[in-house]
Amino acid sequence: MDGQFDFVIVGGGSAGCALANRLSADPGTRVALLEAGGNDKNMFIQMPGGIAEIIPPDKNSAFDWSFWTEPQTHLGNRKLYWPRGRALGGSSSINGMVYIRGHASDYNRWAQLGLTGWGWEDVLPYFRKAEDSERGADDFHGSGGPLHTSRKGALQSVLNEAFVQAATQAGYARTDDFNGPQFEGVGQYDATIKDGERFSAAKAYLTEAVRKRPNLAILTGVQVERVLFEGKRATGVAYRQNNAAFSVTGREVILCGGAVNSPQLLMLSGIGPAAHLQAFGVPVVADSPDVGGNLQDHLDVIVQWHCSQPITLNRNSKMINKLAALGKWVFLRSGNGAHMPTPMGAFLSTREGLAAPDIQMHFMPVLGNPHGRGGLGSRHGYQLHVCQLRPESRGTIRLESPDPLAHPAIDPNYLSAPEDVETLLSGVEMARRIGGQPAFAAFNDGEAWPGPQVTDRAALLEKMRGWAETIYHPVGTCRMGIDDRAVVDGALRVNGVDGLRVVDASVMPCLVSGNTNAPTIMIAEKAADMIATRNRA
Repeated sequence: MDGQFDFVIVGGGSAGCALANRLSADPGTRVALLEAGGNDKNMFIQMPGGIAEIIPPDKNSAFDWSFWTEPQTHLGNRKLYWPRGRALGGSSSINGMVYIRGHASDYNRWAQLGLTGWGWEDVLPYFRKAEDSERGADDFHGSGGPLHTSRKGALQSVLNEAFVQAATQAGYARTDDFNGPQFEGVGQYDATIKDGERFSAAKAYLTEAVRKRPNLAILTGVQVERVLFEGKRATGVAYRQNNAAFSVTGREVILCGGAVNSPQLLMLSGIGPAAHLQAFGVPVVADSPDVGGNLQDHLDVIVQWHCSQPITLNRNSKMINKLAALGKWVFLRSGNGAHMPTPMGAFLSTREGLAAPDIQMHFMPVLGNPHGRGGLGSRHGYQLHVCQLRPESRGTIRLESPDPLAHPAIDPNYLSAPEDVETLLSGVEMARRIGGQPAFAAFNDGEAWPGPQVTDRAALLEKMRGWAETIYHPVGTCRMGIDDRAVVDGALRVNGVDGLRVVDASVMPCLVSGNTNAPTIMIAEKAADMIATRNRA
């Protein structure tokens, strides 16, 4: 890591991989990419079905930060497990591989907040630029971009089609493309899978040719401890590797650590709420009270049914079947291991008059506990994940210690807003209604959760408070805006200092309607364009 770099990128996740590729495409620009985790060549990362061997907390995976929240007041004072990717590719190396952009109104809302250039018509070209869709190029999809998206990622199951039919019987429309002209409805998800393998941001953007660029230095297994400043200008970062201290300098530093790590690093570097930093003995570089604030996430509730036929993925609870599935993937890149765990889904509205659906569902032809509550059981079943898309509850990321290796205090403050409670309850009731339709009659052997004895909303809410978990979409903790308290401006430059940007999901002012990987890559594509344009000037 010798010499001066033009750009020092901290975090090799979805945004960091995209930025490293795009910025180093100019051979006259020197780029350094620093990642705390290792490379992404592990079999369980490459195998779509390998997610079950990475995410659960009892796996002690080297590819997961394994965060835990603070006790959640409105969820029975439970601490919730928050898996986040810790390898090249970041969370795109451990996620469910669903490719969703969100609703056009999500981005138009950003523009209405004064963020010129972030409306739907502004960001759609960057979604298309990133994508290599098997659907081909059209007004909504791109072809030839780095990120492959596929319709072949869904494991075939009669239960998948039963879910779609049941939803239409319940009165909901069918859609062929959640990223096309009809967002609302029920259908199959596109996946970031190609030829039976996960297509993470690392695979998309850090190809062998890119990694061999002489002007791109990629360093893994490093812990960045703080951003270095000369006065108010960022000049590089200090990091530790193998218990030795190092530093690297750059004309500009770009944080891509995500909604947890980016605000933590800002605060460790002296940018954040002044009183909070002083309490930990961190010298204040810039008093920025909203660093670590505005935390938003999708809370998830799983509605479950027992299946009367032995046709679900619960057969993999037997070791012989699990080994057979592993072998089929290793030698043929096919079978259960080659497909995404949530093949079908829905975007639905709990009431009329909404600008966009407020509930997302993920269907799984398997019966299993939320992560961290035991492995796969032998009894066959299927389940429907329900999450509220645009929560009003807001939480925080705060320092627990000035030690960069210490995890921060994560408090999503789930269900603190009464409207979130009502929307999520309505979503669960919609899921139960879908599960009771005739299309499932040949398979439905009784509701497993919340159970047929739960008949009123008060009892359902009590059950929900003890069952809900994250579905892995935290954003907002370094929000962009035009007001004085915004952490970054519309060009993602950190307010109050020079030479420092944040480019990841933390800059989203409001959570989007869906999974957050595709929007994070879009943000990086747009940022790379803005940075390159300024660099040429």
